[in-house]
Amino acid sequence: MTKLTIVAFDGTRHDLDVQNGSTVMENAVRNSVPGIEAECGGACACATCHVYVDEAWSAAVGAPEAMEEDMLDFAYDVKPTSRLSCQIKMSDAFDGLVVHVPERQA
Repeated sequence: MTKLTIVAFDGTRHDLDVQNGSTVMENAVRNSVPGIEAECGGACACATCHVYVDEAWSAAVGAPEAMEEDMLDFAYDVKPTSRLSCQIKMSDAFDGLVVHVPERQA
């Protein structure tokens, strides 16, 4: 199992054991992490699963692709480490990944 930590806006940590190949969004929804709405179900057609990748993981996770970048235009309080959690697929390379949920979604 790969480790994923999602930090809610109020600071609550959700430490999860997740399957490789699943997305951060799928794991957030499956574990009822507050603040991840995921209205489009992971189709990269909204910005309601917006997260901030922890600075320590930013380079490893990488930048958003063009379609994701377009959707981030609709997100609330976009930062350089902003990503849509539906576009981050977990793998051994991301074991220990930490993401933060913004104050609100778009």
